[in-house]
Amino acid sequence: MKSALFGAAAMAAFLLAVGPTSVLAQAAPAKAAEAGPVAGLARQDGLLPVYVDRDKGRILVALPKADAAGVSGRFLYVTSLKTGLGSAPVGLDRARLGRSQILVFRRIGQKVIAEYENPRFVAANASADEQAAAHDAFAVSTVWAGKVEGLTADGRVLVDLSGFLTRDVEDIAGDLQRAGERGYKIVPDLSVADPAAVKVFPENLEFEARQTFASDTPGPEVRNIAPDAKLITLTVRHSLIKLPEPGYVPRYFDPRSGGFDSIVYDYAAPLDKDIAVRLAHRFRLEKTDPSKAVSPVKKPIVYYVDRAAPEPVRTALQQGASWWAKAFEAAGFKDAYRVEIMPEGADPLDVRYNVINWVDRATRGWSYGASISDPRTGEIVKGSVLLGALRVRQDMLIFEGLVGADQEGRGGGNDPVQVSITRLRELAAHEVGHTLGFAHNFGASTQGRASVMDYPPPRVKLTGGKIDLSDAYGKDIGDWDKFIVDLMYADVPPGAAGQKVLAAKAKAAAEHLRFVQDDDARPVESGHPAGAIWDDGADPIAELDRMMAVRKVAIDQFGEKALKPGEALEALRRKFVPIYLLHRYQVEAAAKSVGGVDYGYGVKGDANAAAKVVPADRQRAALASLLAAITPEALDTPERLIPLLSSGQSGRPDRQTTIEVFATAGGPVYDSLAAADVGAGVVVDALTASPRLNRLVDQHRRDPNEPGVGELADRMLAAAFAPATGRYAEIARRTQTRTALQLAYAARLPATSSGAASEIDQALADLAAKLKAQPGTDPSERAHRLHLAALLEDKEDLKRVLADPKWRPETPPGMPIGEDDDGDF
Repeated sequence: MKSALFGAAAMAAFLLAVGPTSVLAQAAPAKAAEAGPVAGLARQDGLLPVYVDRDKGRILVALPKADAAGVSGRFLYVTSLKTGLGSAPVGLDRARLGRSQILVFRRIGQKVIAEYENPRFVAANASADEQAAAHDAFAVSTVWAGKVEGLTADGRVLVDLSGFLTRDVEDIAGDLQRAGERGYKIVPDLSVADPAAVKVFPENLEFEARQTFASDTPGPEVRNIAPDAKLITLTVRHSLIKLPEPGYVPRYFDPRSGGFDSIVYDYAAPLDKDIAVRLAHRFRLEKTDPSKAVSPVKKPIVYYVDRAAPEPVRTALQQGASWWAKAFEAAGFKDAYRVEIMPEGADPLDVRYNVINWVDRATRGWSYGASISDPRTGEIVKGSVLLGALRVRQDMLIFEGLVGADQEGRGGGNDPVQVSITRLRELAAHEVGHTLGFAHNFGASTQGRASVMDYPPPRVKLTGGKIDLSDAYGKDIGDWDKFIVDLMYADVPPGAAGQKVLAAKAKAAAEHLRFVQDDDARPVESGHPAGAIWDDGADPIAELDRMMAVRKVAIDQFGEKALKPGEALEALRRKFVPIYLLHRYQVEAAAKSVGGVDYGYGVKGDANAAAKVVPADRQRAALASLLAAITPEALDTPERLIPLLSSGQSGRPDRQTTIEVFATAGGPVYDSLAAADVGAGVVVDALTASPRLNRLVDQHRRDPNEPGVGELADRMLAAAFAPATGRYAEIARRTQTRTALQLAYAARLPATSSGAASEIDQALADLAAKLKAQPGTDPSERAHRLHLAALLEDKEDLKRVLADPKWRPETPPGMPIGEDDDGDF
């Protein structure tokens, strides 16, 4: 079907889509053996005829007879992990999806090669010469070559795919290397395709291979998990899928939409059109009666919850993922979306199922929402959600620390179990949203709960001076979510008229709904005042003030009530960390107003197309709230807690615990000064990120009323060096050192501009002179001031200190453990 929504109608001839499949269909039964090369082997008919030779470990596939170009079949090809390593930082998780590719088998003489095509570069509907030029100008990837094993009676080409299946196509060795697990390489003699695992269906073939990797230098993650850390074995799934049928109508990606996109470059586009065509990712959803405003669909979108998820988790996931149904109904599709429990015996990796997988790991980690999509069109073929099983237990620890483990099982708003179940519902909706084609919206938290595609912290309230979790998480999708379903899926007229309708929807939404994309919110150095993760509230500065008040109450009431009956006292060290750092993400959110710039993702003529610097009074208000979080009173640990947090630990240590606690003062002895150093670092590190400093220089240059780097450094140092006595004096000295060293460190980073560095250096030089001139009479204070002054003046000594990472105590992980760049909540 031609689609004028593409702008160039020529694209329609090239863009195809995945046709409907029969979900829950059974694998094809084996047929009687044939003569010739497959004599004695049972034949299974599906997408292709397959012959399994269990005795010799061969998997023979009968490819179509080669055409004039030598092509013996073109397929959508996807790999995934059937079994995982179980390590969140490494990321080799059960059910992890690989990249979708267009795979071509091509016969050349007595060999068959497997080749990844390059569908991004086309000359759609152009002459044969133009199309050939576009094809030949860009590389393809030949990934395997096998010999022709023979021909079938009807001329099909027999090839043994076992060698193709044992390649390290998932780059497992590379993932291990990047995660610090050095030296792993695939062991060919210990890697085999599994003939017993072959599954044959009318529109897809499923194969598996056991792959073993060896290293003489395994790292801590593998040593913590594998029975023999020098040898690890994973099972890789290969899916060969029938190419899509015509009929899918691609849709342009709109920069205001918050969706995912692919780019196809059309070199036949007219000169007044962009060759880069951005395609939105979405499922095919077709009404049975397009004339009706609301109609049933030909093929509903159905998700299945992994039976491995225990109750009550399984039901919670089904409930939360089902929230999207009402949005599809509002977009004009009746009974078009539903969520069910996976039927017993069904294969969750089968490409025909959209699955919400429950994944066990050795430590808590990210959850993911991924999809298989046609790289030529953006059509989503399969949604695959991976939910880490341990993350909810981390949430339980936080809730136990906030309200007490004695609340478990009581029901009501402060029952940690019930609060965790509420979060799981929202988590399921979030990750399924990704697989429907929706990206993060990290600005939604500034508009109430406008989207489940934000990262929600627990909304911790104070009611009558006590912690209240009754409104910790949302209970439905928001206005942004309803908008994006309507924009991406609702029917519109064909051609330019439909494009006009979509543009009007996006423009109207941009006028009242906030959207901030991932790259503008996740980094601490980003400057969008509404773009942050794990934050809450319309005003990030006021919310930081509120969170500091909540944090004080939480710390003051923390103690043994956070433990279950019989639980080791040493568990308090782990449970205390997220309470002490309860404000950490709101600090990042507030810091983004300092040197901040508010902007949208508009197109020509949109009201929010031009960026605006955050007003000076807002920047200074943010700075005041941030510096209030590094006072000694805010950073101190109550005296009554220090003995409880110093309880000994016996027995084999649990890695999940050891990596999530503050550094101690030796053995189990709690180090309140190290904790204070970490707490101060949360603030000063965010304020001194190089891009933030560079923006301050430029903003102050353009408007002297805006704060500059000199003002920032002076106010940070003034706050750190505010008078402190008694038990707070040493915390103040620790904070002073951390602040001065962090400023010096930031000034020496290559990314920091010379203007910012010079102002910081001057502020530190002035500080050193003042410390020398006014060392004080208290022996400890005098020693500290003179030592810090000498360090700041001795450039070589300062360089030596800053080069040693020990000057910055490590902050225990707050977000799920794993790759931040790839993570999801």
